[in-house]
Amino acid sequence: QVQLVESGGGSVQAGGSLRLSCAVSGRTLSSYPMGWFRQAPGKEREPVSAISWSGGITYYADSVKGRFTISRDNAKNTVYLQMNSLKPEDTAVYICAAGSPRELGAPTRHYEYRYWGQGTQVTVSS
Repeated sequence: QVQLVESGGGSVQAGGSLRLSCAVSGRTLSSYPMGWFRQAPGKEREPVSAISWSGGITYYADSVKGRFTISRDNAKNTVYLQMNSLKPEDTAVYICAAGSPRELGAPTRHYEYRYWGQGTQVTVSS
């Protein structure tokens, strides 16, 4: 049983920052690629960022590149998403996901992930 629990969401004004955390239990985090997705009201779920199991490969959607940073602390079994210079269009439910053991790269498609968190709401006001 693998559980992912997100935290750190909230409401912030445009230009502000938030740091999302994803705590993982039930397995060793270091052997799984991890990703962050988001889903805005009325829109399809989209990949935001991902990081390989080794931490050597990262992915960022063009819309967040230069503003968001993904990182992982395997000793704490936690993945982070630092979000700076937030924009109203970043408003969405942010969902943490874990892929398959020893999978290479940083997956970006939802079907490449096995486990999903509950999501945490991020609201950016103008």
